[in-house]
Amino acid sequence: MEEIKQIASRIKEMRLISGLSPEKVALDLGIPDIEYLTFEEGTVDIPVSYLYRLAGIFNVELTTLITGEEPRLRHYTVTRKGRGKGVNRRKQYNYQNLAYNYVKKKAEPFLVEVPASSEDSPIEYNSHPGQEFNYVLEGRLKVIINGYELILEAGDSLYYDSGIDHAMKALDNKPSKFLAVIL
Repeated sequence: MEEIKQIASRIKEMRLISGLSPEKVALDLGIPDIEYLTFEEGTVDIPVSYLYRLAGIFNVELTTLITGEEPRLRHYTVTRKGRGKGVNRRKQYNYQNLAYNYVKKKAEPFLVEVPASSEDSPIEYNSHPGQEFNYVLEGRLKVIINGYELILEAGDSLYYDSGIDHAMKALDNKPSKFLAVIL
């Protein structure tokens, strides 16, 4: 909960620095004002798709909103196994940002883990501007894009318009892991 409160504080601060009203930011996000204000209050878990869009609105790196620090590396960055910056912004997925310290990225690479779930557990959809590339590393993954279901296995990849509603769910009561690159 403390991490959510810190991110909420940074969002509010960036909005104030940018000279934007809460209503304008909510309009840019395409959500009701009251929902946006819950982001600033830190009373809800903010989906990474909204954090990504907020970074664009405020013209800052996603890393700035998540960690409060500006990325510093300009020529290259190395992220060792298991050392990506945790971005647990959606309950059904665990994210690790794999290039959090690189300045002016043209893409956001994440290692995403989808925990095992039962067949009848609900699927939550999200969408965000841009395009996305996913490469399945482990397990099997059900992906739903705009109502169309795909089953991906280790070694399969998918490229799509991430502005379209999409959701993912691990299959076979086992976790799944994939590389996601958001452009």
